[in-house]
Amino acid sequence: MHARMTSTLRIAFVTLAFIAPSILAQQRPPGVTVQDLRDGLKDPSRWLMYAGDYTGQRHSPLNQLTPANVSHLAVQWTFQTDQYGLGRGIQSIPLALDGVLYFSGNNSHVYAIDPRSGRQIWQYAREMPSDVTRATDRAVNRGLGVLGDKLFLGTLDAHVVALDIKTGKQLWDTTVSDYHTGLTNTSAPLIVGKKLILGLSGGDRANRCFLDAYDTDTGKRLWRFFPTPDPGQPGSETWSNNAAAALGGATWANGSYDPESNLLYWGTGNPYGAEAARLGDNLYTASLVALDADTGKLRWYYQVVPHDKHDYDAAVTPVLGDVTLDGAARKVVLFAPKVGYLYVFDRATGKLLAAHPVAETAQNWAREISPDGHPVLVQEDGTQCLPDAHGATNFWPPSYDQSNGLFFLTVHETCTIYNFPARGAVSPAPGSWIVGGAGYAAVRAVDPVSGEQRWEFRYPPSDFGVTAVTGPRAGYGMGQAGGLITTAGGLLFTGDNEGNFIALDERTGKPLWHFQTGAPVWGSAPMTYMLDGRQHVMVSSGLMLFDFAITR
Repeated sequence: MHARMTSTLRIAFVTLAFIAPSILAQQRPPGVTVQDLRDGLKDPSRWLMYAGDYTGQRHSPLNQLTPANVSHLAVQWTFQTDQYGLGRGIQSIPLALDGVLYFSGNNSHVYAIDPRSGRQIWQYAREMPSDVTRATDRAVNRGLGVLGDKLFLGTLDAHVVALDIKTGKQLWDTTVSDYHTGLTNTSAPLIVGKKLILGLSGGDRANRCFLDAYDTDTGKRLWRFFPTPDPGQPGSETWSNNAAAALGGATWANGSYDPESNLLYWGTGNPYGAEAARLGDNLYTASLVALDADTGKLRWYYQVVPHDKHDYDAAVTPVLGDVTLDGAARKVVLFAPKVGYLYVFDRATGKLLAAHPVAETAQNWAREISPDGHPVLVQEDGTQCLPDAHGATNFWPPSYDQSNGLFFLTVHETCTIYNFPARGAVSPAPGSWIVGGAGYAAVRAVDPVSGEQRWEFRYPPSDFGVTAVTGPRAGYGMGQAGGLITTAGGLLFTGDNEGNFIALDERTGKPLWHFQTGAPVWGSAPMTYMLDGRQHVMVSSGLMLFDFAITR
């Protein structure tokens, strides 16, 4: 009798354990609310946007995983996607929402995945025009947006679509632009209020790029911001012919948002065209811009690279945070673009508060950033080895742990000599460039107030030899391109081009654990969330999604 009662109690306990989460879900309003997005990572079971929250800090409050136990991480499951990416792996970051993962793959495919088994629940496969991959440079996508019961996807053929979150059924479809010109959508939508903010790729071709806002209910376009001004508008005087041929300024990197000021922060890409055809600073390309989220109007800007001639654009994620400067608390934007400086701006006014070199090659480009904010450029004579065209840093996401005041980023210490004179065994064609020396890549922890580097972890050598080329960027890989995440447990997670998924001690940079995925972790970044009482960490590698947790 006693044994039978114990068995009955065990069954009841197990049943309740399974029922409890569904009861909690019923108590929560259905879908994702505007307040949920503002709350960001307060709910540990959710990851609702590309960076986790509006700040772009990519710092999780989860602390179950620590330096003491991270060595016990093990793969729980893998998910194999079925779409190739023209030589690129997956760069998407999953969303976690109420017991389901939502994940965008290459070629505008979307998957709903059971996070306990890794099994597919549904798939959305967009029907692509047969010529779309010939008209665009990439097949990648970096993620989804969510609001209410809808998911949002920017597509390879330059549309934006809304999907039913339960079934994957397409609810509306809006044309953003003509993909035949090379314009495409690769970034994850940022949902602000009931607006979907979406950037655009294609600035390396003769396109005038823009940033759009769409109504999440209907798909109607609400506003459009051009980083290249119309003739006669402010900034047009910084282009030859008063901006009559102002092109470029892609907005494909993901932005951030400050609900308090209602400002969007976005990095813009390089100008298009030969230097002689676009004399001047070429505003507002290669810049950080702050826009009114309701109207898309420019509130302030900072141009990182006036008259960009080396593809030193500013297409990276702005990071919002708080620092103490000269004894006063300041709300700031931290910005680390390709030139290898970490800029600190006042979030409301755009005033430059500090600029610190975070790569050795940064000061080969600009000796310093002057008090008025302009770079003091080094005079090029064909001998300086400047940051190469892929940048001392690039679009892969950094992380900022405000609790200890450290900014973490992956840096490339490689360089390029532009217009290198033919000599010796290497004789590039006139106007080409050479990647110089044996470079390396590293994760660095930097104090954004003082600029002090606290530690460095060097990746294994990869793609950093000397390479002569006969045309722009030919024959050269971007090397390490894994994004970062830090956690309250004192860990930093990243991946490398050799296929290693890596955990470092956030305080010291000491490597604590790694797992060989079998394919590069390239352009993607980890995310973490709680499921059934366990902290999971996820990363995409090659064409697969990996889920890790400590096995009980």
